Amino acid sequence: MPDTSHHDAFVEFERVQKSYDGIQLVVKDLNLTMPKGEFLTMLGPSGSGKTTCLMMLAGFETATHGDIRLDGRPINNIPPHKRGIGMVFQNYALFPHMTISENLSFPLEVRKIGKSDREAKVKRALDMVEMGAFGGRRPAQLSGGQQQRIALARALVFEPELVLMDEPLGALDKQLREKMQFEITHLAHRLGITVVYVTHDQTEALTMSDRVAVFDDGRIQQLAPPDELYEKPQNSFVAQFIGENNTLEGTIREMNGDRCVVQLNNGDLIDAMPVNVSQVGERTRVSIRPERVEFNKDRLQEGVHTLKAEVLEFIYMGDIFRTRLKVAGNDEFVIKTRNAPDQVRLEPGAQIEIGWLPEDCRALDAPN
Repeated sequence: MPDTSHHDAFVEFERVQKSYDGIQLVVKDLNLTMPKGEFLTMLGPSGSGKTTCLMMLAGFETATHGDIRLDGRPINNIPPHKRGIGMVFQNYALFPHMTISENLSFPLEVRKIGKSDREAKVKRALDMVEMGAFGGRRPAQLSGGQQQRIALARALVFEPELVLMDEPLGALDKQLREKMQFEITHLAHRLGITVVYVTHDQTEALTMSDRVAVFDDGRIQQLAPPDELYEKPQNSFVAQFIGENNTLEGTIREMNGDRCVVQLNNGDLIDAMPVNVSQVGERTRVSIRPERVEFNKDRLQEGVHTLKAEVLEFIYMGDIFRTRLKVAGNDEFVIKTRNAPDQVRLEPGAQIEIGWLPEDCRALDAPN
């Protein structure tokens, strides 16, 4: 009987390991399956193994152990140019001596596609990235953003089923970068291509992806849709790597199903939701997002624990107010409030009380 359990998996990593020296593993037992048409981002700090995974999928690196399959076929022994994968890197790598059209035609010639067919495909790819009028120019005559569009068109010109992108927007300025994020996402969805995207920029990962794999130390720490990663981090690493996060250290005092009481280092008690802690007496680091902290008593449930806080700094940021507090000995505790007409601006020196819904505060693993 053939194994059909993963038949909908288009890209598959099974127990993949990678070592460059036979001792140190840069990728440790990686398992990942991805359906067709998904936009998946591998996110993590440098050295976390995300780029190595992309390079193994592309064929520029080989797995030391395990299998990588594309559409059910093991690809370990298939050379890069026969994998039918489109690629976009940060340093565009366009051929400077060729025109834009010639650059796009090149991957088609390699694949032995006839001339008239080539011309039609090149035109279509250029129109796709709104660069139809630029075919006769050379790369040096284009801006960085235009070159990146051409690099994208070149990766898509032979209609690959899978496109790999490694920090493709890293060199662009903020505004252009944000514009390109939306363009790439729209394009991918419109064409129904499967994308594996590598970045260390968490905002980019959250705004572009169907799912995000957060890498650290050669392992996937969590693989989930963006909202779940942000609102339900499974461990301290993910909580601090994605978005802004307040942390307080303490010990579990009571466990009641999906609630626990944590005694902070200064003795204060708070309510939290146990995520990867399981017993009374265990050390924990609790995580609470700045926008989920309340200082308006009316918005808190009866009987929840509150903490005394001192206002240290008020920062006006246009659409939001950001206030830094001293809470339970931590003077980097931040709250964010929307700039609404009735919003209070807290003054430095003020003593306030803060609280939150227990489900918004997650009791996670304490750092070693």
